[in-house]
Amino acid sequence: MKNQQILISGAGIAGQTLAYWLAAHGFRPTVVERAPGLRTGGQGVDIRDQAIVVAERMGIMDRARVVAADVAGMRFVRADGGEIARIDMDGIKNRYDSAEVEIMRGDLVRILHEITMDTVEYLFDDSIQALDQDDDGVTVTFANSPSRRFDLVIGADGLHSSVRRLAFGPESDFVRYMGHYFAFGNADATLGPDRWVTVHNTPGRMSGIYRSANHPQAKAYLVFRSRQRDIDLRDQQAARALLSEEFGTEKAWHVQELLSSVLADPDAYIDALGQVRMDSWSTGRIALVGDAAYCASPVSGAGAELALIGAYRLAGELATAAGDHRVAFDRYEQTHRPLIARKQQVGPNLRLIVPRSRLGMAVRNTITRLPLLESMAGMERIMSPKATEPLADYGAPQMSCASESSSEWTP
Repeated sequence: MKNQQILISGAGIAGQTLAYWLAAHGFRPTVVERAPGLRTGGQGVDIRDQAIVVAERMGIMDRARVVAADVAGMRFVRADGGEIARIDMDGIKNRYDSAEVEIMRGDLVRILHEITMDTVEYLFDDSIQALDQDDDGVTVTFANSPSRRFDLVIGADGLHSSVRRLAFGPESDFVRYMGHYFAFGNADATLGPDRWVTVHNTPGRMSGIYRSANHPQAKAYLVFRSRQRDIDLRDQQAARALLSEEFGTEKAWHVQELLSSVLADPDAYIDALGQVRMDSWSTGRIALVGDAAYCASPVSGAGAELALIGAYRLAGELATAAGDHRVAFDRYEQTHRPLIARKQQVGPNLRLIVPRSRLGMAVRNTITRLPLLESMAGMERIMSPKATEPLADYGAPQMSCASESSSEWTP
């Protein structure tokens, strides 16, 4: 089999899923991660539709269910905290016998590491500084480790991918600003009821708290509509100043407490909402997977789903093509792009979470009260279009560490 030595940049959901499947197919993956350890922060993510099939084939679905976020739904509240409307996602999923699971991103990352740590080489606290590819391979220059030669390099390093920048061009060529900025970080769990996402809106703004039944730590969310600002959000002081400017005078509900929580959290994430649009996800021996290639934005609710399915397909196509990257990369794009095109249609999600006007807020609140929602195909079907193509079975056996009984697994 050709091209067995494969470097993956990023130890998140896409990177570790790809590493698992590459190892299962007989390749020798190495994962390089900029952080000194696993990045276990982040919000709730969904394993749904064909991503459930991928997780089951990896033997991790039972583990995911054990630590599921167990969030019942979303509540919308007035300035005084009184409830205006709610979406009972628990009831809808039960009614339609949905098998999907919401899990905190950090828990999923830890599970993936558990099933790959013995079969995959990890390089933490390091990053790719340069890529030099030729007909036979790619020479990789690292920040801390000696330069090494790999057959293929895959960027699974997120929205602000270094691999994409080095191999394809500047971020501005591929990331489309979606008219909003957002932040999330740790929050005081007493600010919202258990098992609910509680949301307060003013026109063009959203403040919310996420309470998982299985986790003591709550998460705060802040989103606001804005023209694109000339600001480097990697500058944490500048990013926090932007949040303070937008929400600092808001006195309603628990907005100030949530703002203070985010500003005080050293690991808070503050960024612009963006989508990645690319004509091709590969160039020569270098390819991209997950948010680096096709981020649909956090409001899509599809990041983990697309990462799991995309990584599974990329590894499977490489195995089917016996390591021929030209054939595999082309097939990966052909099979995965239709799903990406549907998942990047996130307009309804934004209008639900961050209505632009008071009229939009009133319309949203009215719709969420209608029994019609549950008589249709379920809110999750409205908000998240499903795949229609069958998911290929590439025939890789499950590795023993993933197929062992895991009902007692805890984070």
